[in-house]
Amino acid sequence: MNFLSPDFSPAYSEIFILLMVCLVMLVDLAAGEKRRYITYGLTQATLIGCAFLTFATFSEETTLTFSGMFVDDAMADILKLMVFATVSAVLIYSHTYVRDRGILTGEFFCLILFATLGMMVMISASHFLTLYIGLELLSLSLYALVALRRDSLMATEAAMKFFVLGALASGFLLYGMSMVYGATGSLHIQKIAEVIAGGVNNHEVLVVGLVFIVAGIAFKLSAAPFHMWAPDVYQGAPTAITLFIGSAPKLAAFAFVMRLLIDGLGNLVADWQGMLVILAVLSLAVGNIAAIAQTNIKRMLAYSTISHMGFVILGFISADWNGYSSALFYVITYVLMTLGIFALIMILCRNGFEAEEINDFKGLSKRNAWYAFMTMILMFSLAGIPPMVGFYAKLAVLQAVVNAGFVWIAVAAVIFSLIGAFYYLRIVKLMYFDAPETDELITVKSDVKLLISVNGLAVLLLGIFPQSLMGLSLYAIQNSM
Repeated sequence: MNFLSPDFSPAYSEIFILLMVCLVMLVDLAAGEKRRYITYGLTQATLIGCAFLTFATFSEETTLTFSGMFVDDAMADILKLMVFATVSAVLIYSHTYVRDRGILTGEFFCLILFATLGMMVMISASHFLTLYIGLELLSLSLYALVALRRDSLMATEAAMKFFVLGALASGFLLYGMSMVYGATGSLHIQKIAEVIAGGVNNHEVLVVGLVFIVAGIAFKLSAAPFHMWAPDVYQGAPTAITLFIGSAPKLAAFAFVMRLLIDGLGNLVADWQGMLVILAVLSLAVGNIAAIAQTNIKRMLAYSTISHMGFVILGFISADWNGYSSALFYVITYVLMTLGIFALIMILCRNGFEAEEINDFKGLSKRNAWYAFMTMILMFSLAGIPPMVGFYAKLAVLQAVVNAGFVWIAVAAVIFSLIGAFYYLRIVKLMYFDAPETDELITVKSDVKLLISVNGLAVLLLGIFPQSLMGLSLYAIQNSM
């Protein structure tokens, strides 16, 4: 029996990050608490090294390795580069916050890197087992990160809810995958697509498995009615962890849907399209209506996330390149907006004080006009007001949905977006028309100040000139299908 050695080059970045996690653990142990900046610098260097390896091995050709279980294509490379940039920004934004609350530990950095590795595996998975391993590596890291602040009852409660509901969703997903395996006789995504295209006798078994898979996907996307974990976890977790949960994993979730539904089960589009319509409309309705009643800013943004994931799902409903690329464009812009708004929430936090209520934004324009302007840009973008990038992202998705013949869904999405604009504009009203509750000056490190300025201005400029990012999204989809 001859053993064929796999091609390791597509997985260089995954191998590198795994080795660096071990090094980060050892260095942190030797450096100690007083020299934690070494661990922080090494973690950032790890992300830069991964980005370099991914860019160096970039190819337009699709490469399969590890017995067809791992795929390297344009979409995988672009999403991984986005993940590295997002995680790096999360670390810069959250450094002061986690230090002041005693959770700037070696465990924090290692869990962040393990979660990043899980996302990378999900993005490049070409096999059900690889998909599930990547998903669980990400999920287990997130559970631990939420509970990292051991002295917080809210964080512990949020982690328990997250863990229990996450385990239930994983069970749904595994059961659905087992049904698909029983119907097709394979766990390889490409082979499953080929078997379904050739016709299967037990189509009913496939559909039952598909229902469970869609339910598992909906949980990971925090789409209604599988959204119940999101508000509690967003509110209970430390703001830095909420920032991480709400940003980079959404990129991996997009890849997860692409690999599973589009690449593997794309020929069952007539069966899963109706399910996604229900998820999208419910997410838009629940997210936008429930957010109006919230006074906690993190909880409000959790419901906002649910509504935005409804828009992402709309992109998949169209079942064509334009729809998928518009969904990718939407996810990237959503991550950019989420990074900025949670960073601004952490800027308002002080040692011993958590800026978690919407009233904490009162009079921000009088305390710091620049940060108020950045917040206004991000809120306008989240609401879909031109010329911010959020408007163009919504427009691209709606155009794809209308072109696919789902005009009524596009009309419903516009109506729910108009309803949702209220809770975003309410923040702007508080900043510019209400008196501040404190006159304390806002002071932040220069790197955070620079990054938040770049973040906010990027949201504005990408709305005025969206062609480059939209073209990149279309390129990633066309060269990966």
